[in-house]
Amino acid sequence: MGVDLRQVVAGILTITMFVMLGDMLKRDYIGNSEQERFPGEARDVEFDSGKVMEKFAMKTNGPWMEESEELTPCWKKKSDFDLVEDYKGFVTFSLTNGPEYHVSQISDAVVIARSLQATLVLPDIRGDRPGDERKFEEIYDVGKFINGLDGVVKVARELPVSVSLRDFEVIRVPNRVTEEYIAEKIEPVFRRKGNIRVASYFPTLNMRKTAQKSGSDSLSCLAMFDTLELKPEVNEVVDDMVTRLKTLSRHSDGRFIAVDLRVDMLEKKGCHASATKSCYNAHEIALFLRKVGFGSDTVIYLTQSRWDESLDVLKDIFPKTYTKESIIPAEKKTKFLGSEDSEFEKVIDFYLCSRSDVFVPAISGLFYANVAGKRIATGKTQILVPAEIPGTSSPITSHFSPYISKRNHMAYTCFC
Repeated sequence: MGVDLRQVVAGILTITMFVMLGDMLKRDYIGNSEQERFPGEARDVEFDSGKVMEKFAMKTNGPWMEESEELTPCWKKKSDFDLVEDYKGFVTFSLTNGPEYHVSQISDAVVIARSLQATLVLPDIRGDRPGDERKFEEIYDVGKFINGLDGVVKVARELPVSVSLRDFEVIRVPNRVTEEYIAEKIEPVFRRKGNIRVASYFPTLNMRKTAQKSGSDSLSCLAMFDTLELKPEVNEVVDDMVTRLKTLSRHSDGRFIAVDLRVDMLEKKGCHASATKSCYNAHEIALFLRKVGFGSDTVIYLTQSRWDESLDVLKDIFPKTYTKESIIPAEKKTKFLGSEDSEFEKVIDFYLCSRSDVFVPAISGLFYANVAGKRIATGKTQILVPAEIPGTSSPITSHFSPYISKRNHMAYTCFC
């Protein structure tokens, strides 16, 4: 039987076509899995492939969760505190190091003044640099502060002219000062001098509940959660920025993430001294957010004041990533972003992180702890603690803050 040459040629062409097709499929598969990796990171197809990221973003709007119910204060009402009729001497103090410290410093000063039956003098606000001082009313609402303590602690706007600062002895006190400490260490000095200046120090930078209950717990709760509010002008700036972020995140129903990530803090000793990882850079945060399910259209606010090139990797994956300089109202920039160490910038970050739909602390510390406290009080409990996830994904529930999952934040002793 003769062989038809045309059939032979057709067979060869068919075989060649299948070989070429197989080779093309092989190259396409390998090409997708060998995209350029992030510096220092193991290969990760999901993050390196733009096509895969786009497909993922179309599938989900991200693992957003509903807010919890706003909790009810369970500390004593002001009317339930015994009335102090005879006030003796003054207690002064300053607010330092930023708003995450302010709430704790106020709590300590209020507890001490009440215990000593002394008049508390409205504090000033001091920045990081010498001479960087502001009046309390430049940032906070004086009326709210005084009214919040009315009937509990007497507050003076300033010292009488007859009282000299030389009459004050400075006493360093541990944060969350106890009644026993006041009786043993502070009261004898106050009785001897008649006036004291209090300076809080922080043996620990967490706000976990203590096993032992104290008679001053109710007063601490009142001081921390019912005395400090931004003055209307400053609060309006925060409101405007929140509104702007919600507008930018319309594809996520107006929801956005706030990440406490400050490049200068990543270089400090505290980020390297611990045996366990407590700080995460932009690259690590980007991978974490993708692996717990947030899509590329997610809006992210960073506490970093001005853009740094190390943040580019985060913006590559999440293009809608912003710092305050890009979303603050133009007419407010000069006043609120006018200096490198502006107290206003710290205040904006603290209160904006307290109001975001999700909060991610890239840096462990008191900022994280006291933002968590404010969020617990208002039912905004979606706080995610970063982690290095070895696989391509991880359930978001594995990364809830222990302050929330274990209910071990001191705020849970203040709210029911």
